[in-house]
Amino acid sequence: MENFVLTEVKNEIGFITLDRPKALNSLSLTMVRELTATLRAWHNDPAVRAVFIHSSSEKAFCAGGDIRFFYDVGTKTPMQDSALLEDFFTEEYALNHLIHFYPKPYIALMNGVVMGGGMGIAQSGVASRLRIVTEKTKMAMPEVNIGLFPDVGGGYFLNRTPGQIGAYLGLTGEIIGAADALYANLADVYVPTGAIADLMDLLSSTTEADIRTAIRDFARAFADDINVEHCNLAQQRSSIDHHFQGNQLAAIYASLSNDESGFAKHTLTTMDKRSPLLMAVTLEQLRRCQRKSVAECLRMERTMVRHCFKHGEVLEGVRALVVDKDNAPKWSPSSVAEVNEELVHSFFAPVWPDYAHPLAHLP
Repeated sequence: MENFVLTEVKNEIGFITLDRPKALNSLSLTMVRELTATLRAWHNDPAVRAVFIHSSSEKAFCAGGDIRFFYDVGTKTPMQDSALLEDFFTEEYALNHLIHFYPKPYIALMNGVVMGGGMGIAQSGVASRLRIVTEKTKMAMPEVNIGLFPDVGGGYFLNRTPGQIGAYLGLTGEIIGAADALYANLADVYVPTGAIADLMDLLSSTTEADIRTAIRDFARAFADDINVEHCNLAQQRSSIDHHFQGNQLAAIYASLSNDESGFAKHTLTTMDKRSPLLMAVTLEQLRRCQRKSVAECLRMERTMVRHCFKHGEVLEGVRALVVDKDNAPKWSPSSVAEVNEELVHSFFAPVWPDYAHPLAHLP
């Protein structure tokens, strides 16, 4: 079995290298378990003062979960495979929670593609994290494109973006770059790829007590290389806040439809390709998560995942995108007008008693 998670400790920093380049570092259950075991081992290790996670390839930090695995397991469903699917989401979300409350500085170099599950292992963390972007960063929560929703704590971190940017990114699945990520509070510092080698040298030699301070000081030299105030999200902020402020997907569609601007037309065209049902479910998720803790968001998302596979929308989305590659999913319902509130709310119905929830142990 190949090892896709490489680890070493150097200068009291635990380095994690995601090394599955052919799959853009998509997370398998084995990788989730390796990451969890590593972080747990370093949790109280006095020889490790910080964690630095990155990729062996400039193409991607991590493109998300292994969606082909989701499809294969979800369509064949022998008992052992079905259990593996259940295990994947339970253990992935537990990993996100572990990172959120990690007691040591946790730094993620989000070079290249960082989407879905990749966002989960980069955005997690509150007081401990530092998120680095480069000119090659391609960031998104594109789950509605495959009939899923922005999970891995997306209900938590998308709600911590300015205004309605979280709703916009969740419902459209749009890809953003470094400047937009910084503007949206989805990144902390910018370092060009040409300076990564020097950054790694710094990490191997710095004696700074808080490694994040050393990285911020290093990144300061490149602050003028990127214009956050004039990025796409900043320019469209007023339109985003205006159109995505509602709690009903149909109202957002109507608002965009009454706007003749290029932004509104482009956004509608994009949303017309997404799952109508999962856009509505995503909007409901984000609104419900506004005042929830990390653990509460992850528990809710774990319940939602079960409903997603039961409904089958995600299997159709993955079929169209990566299996048959016809890019013509047959969504059910097929239009926003056909999505009803009862169906949306069914994705939040309890699956387990509270005490038996797979993530009941998360504080």
